[in-house]
Amino acid sequence: MEAQNSDMKKHRQSKIFNPKRTKAKRKHLKNNMTGAEKKLWYALRNRQLDNKKFRRQHGIGNYIVDFYCPELNLAIEVDGESHYSKSGIEHDNKRDHYLNSLNINVIRFTNQQIYDNLDGVLKTIKAKITGIDNQK
Repeated sequence: MEAQNSDMKKHRQSKIFNPKRTKAKRKHLKNNMTGAEKKLWYALRNRQLDNKKFRRQHGIGNYIVDFYCPELNLAIEVDGESHYSKSGIEHDNKRDHYLNSLNINVIRFTNQQIYDNLDGVLKTIKAKITGIDNQK
Protein backbone atom coordinates (compact mmCIF):
# COMPACT_ATOMS: atom_id res chain seq x y z
CA MET A 1 0.00 0.00 0.00
CA GLU A 2 2.86 2.40 0.81
CA ALA A 3 4.42 1.80 -2.63
CA GLN A 4 1.06 2.50 -4.24
CA ASN A 5 0.74 5.79 -2.33
CA SER A 6 4.26 6.73 -3.39
CA ASP A 7 3.42 6.00 -7.04
CA MET A 8 0.23 8.06 -6.78
CA LYS A 9 2.17 10.96 -5.26
CA LYS A 10 4.77 10.85 -8.06
CA HIS A 11 2.02 10.72 -10.69
CA ARG A 12 0.19 13.67 -9.12
CA GLN A 13 3.40 15.68 -8.83
CA SER A 14 4.33 15.02 -12.43
CA LYS A 15 1.14 16.76 -13.47
CA ILE A 16 1.60 19.67 -11.04
CA PHE A 17 5.32 20.37 -11.34
CA ASN A 18 6.73 21.70 -14.61
CA PRO A 19 3.72 20.82 -16.75
CA LYS A 20 4.29 20.84 -20.50
CA ARG A 21 1.85 23.71 -20.95
CA THR A 22 4.26 26.08 -19.14
CA LYS A 23 7.48 24.87 -20.78
CA ALA A 24 7.83 27.66 -23.37
CA LYS A 25 7.06 30.36 -20.80
CA ARG A 26 9.53 28.85 -18.30
CA LYS A 27 12.24 28.77 -20.95
CA HIS A 28 11.54 32.39 -21.91
CA LEU A 29 11.72 33.48 -18.25
CA LYS A 30 14.99 31.57 -17.69
CA ASN A 31 16.53 33.26 -20.72
CA ASN A 32 15.25 36.71 -19.71
CA MET A 33 15.80 36.90 -15.97
CA THR A 34 15.76 40.34 -14.38
CA GLY A 35 18.94 41.73 -12.90
CA ALA A 36 17.66 41.08 -9.37
CA GLU A 37 16.73 37.48 -10.26
CA LYS A 38 20.20 36.91 -11.72
CA LYS A 39 21.88 38.33 -8.65
CA LEU A 40 19.89 36.08 -6.32
CA TRP A 41 20.32 33.06 -8.62
CA TYR A 42 24.10 33.41 -8.53
CA ALA A 43 23.88 33.18 -4.73
CA LEU A 44 21.47 30.20 -4.69
CA ARG A 45 22.69 27.98 -7.52
CA ASN A 46 25.00 24.99 -7.09
CA ARG A 47 23.82 24.39 -3.51
CA GLN A 48 25.65 27.48 -2.27
CA LEU A 49 23.07 28.24 0.43
CA ASP A 50 22.91 25.60 3.17
CA ASN A 51 23.62 22.89 0.56
CA LYS A 52 20.03 23.19 -0.71
CA LYS A 53 19.15 22.61 -4.36
CA PHE A 54 17.14 25.44 -5.90
CA ARG A 55 15.53 25.42 -9.32
CA ARG A 56 14.79 28.59 -11.24
CA GLN A 57 11.58 29.41 -13.09
CA HIS A 58 9.90 26.28 -11.78
CA GLY A 59 6.36 25.46 -12.90
CA ILE A 60 3.79 24.57 -10.25
CA GLY A 61 0.33 24.08 -11.68
CA ASN A 62 -0.46 27.08 -13.87
CA TYR A 63 2.11 29.23 -12.08
CA ILE A 64 5.85 29.69 -12.45
CA VAL A 65 7.84 30.58 -9.35
CA ASP A 66 11.18 32.35 -9.61
CA PHE A 67 13.05 29.84 -7.41
CA TYR A 68 11.96 26.58 -5.82
CA CYS A 69 13.60 24.15 -3.39
CA PRO A 70 11.74 20.82 -3.68
CA GLU A 71 13.39 19.37 -0.57
CA LEU A 72 11.84 22.13 1.55
CA ASN A 73 8.72 22.97 -0.47
CA LEU A 74 10.02 26.55 -0.51
CA ALA A 75 9.29 29.05 -3.26
CA ILE A 76 11.14 32.35 -3.48
CA GLU A 77 9.64 35.20 -5.47
CA VAL A 78 11.43 38.34 -6.63
CA ASP A 79 8.90 41.13 -7.04
CA GLY A 80 9.37 43.98 -9.49
CA GLU A 81 7.10 46.96 -10.16
CA SER A 82 4.29 44.95 -11.78
CA HIS A 83 3.61 43.21 -8.48
CA TYR A 84 2.48 46.44 -6.80
CA SER A 85 -0.50 47.23 -9.00
CA LYS A 86 -3.96 46.21 -7.82
CA SER A 87 -4.10 43.36 -10.36
CA GLY A 88 -0.53 42.30 -9.51
CA ILE A 89 -1.34 42.11 -5.80
CA GLU A 90 -4.52 40.12 -6.52
CA HIS A 91 -2.60 37.72 -8.77
CA ASP A 92 0.14 37.22 -6.17
CA ASN A 93 -2.43 36.59 -3.43
CA LYS A 94 -4.23 34.02 -5.59
CA ARG A 95 -0.94 32.31 -6.47
CA ASP A 96 0.26 32.30 -2.84
CA HIS A 97 -3.05 30.78 -1.72
CA TYR A 98 -2.71 28.02 -4.35
CA LEU A 99 0.93 27.30 -3.41
CA ASN A 100 0.09 27.28 0.30
CA SER A 101 -2.69 24.77 -0.43
CA LEU A 102 0.09 22.46 -1.70
CA ASN A 103 2.06 23.06 1.53
CA ILE A 104 4.57 25.21 -0.32
CA ASN A 105 6.02 28.08 1.71
CA VAL A 106 6.40 31.33 -0.22
CA ILE A 107 8.88 34.04 0.64
CA ARG A 108 8.99 37.32 -1.28
CA PHE A 109 11.63 39.96 -1.80
CA THR A 110 11.59 43.15 -3.80
CA ASN A 111 14.14 43.84 -6.50
CA GLN A 112 15.39 46.70 -4.33
CA GLN A 113 15.99 44.42 -1.32
CA ILE A 114 18.15 42.15 -3.48
CA TYR A 115 20.11 45.04 -5.00
CA ASP A 116 20.58 46.91 -1.70
CA ASN A 117 20.94 44.10 0.84
CA LEU A 118 21.67 40.70 -0.71
CA ASP A 119 23.36 39.52 2.49
CA GLY A 120 20.21 40.33 4.48
CA VAL A 121 18.04 38.55 1.91
CA LEU A 122 20.25 35.45 2.12
CA LYS A 123 20.12 35.54 5.94
CA THR A 124 16.32 35.68 5.77
CA ILE A 125 16.22 32.72 3.37
CA LYS A 126 18.67 30.79 5.57
CA ALA A 127 16.49 31.46 8.64
CA LYS A 128 13.45 30.17 6.72
CA ILE A 129 15.40 27.05 5.69
CA THR A 130 16.44 26.45 9.31
CA GLY A 131 12.82 26.86 10.45
CA ILE A 132 11.54 24.39 7.87
CA ASP A 133 14.35 21.90 8.62
CA ASN A 134 13.51 22.11 12.33
CA GLN A 135 9.85 21.24 11.61
CA LYS A 136 10.83 17.98 9.88
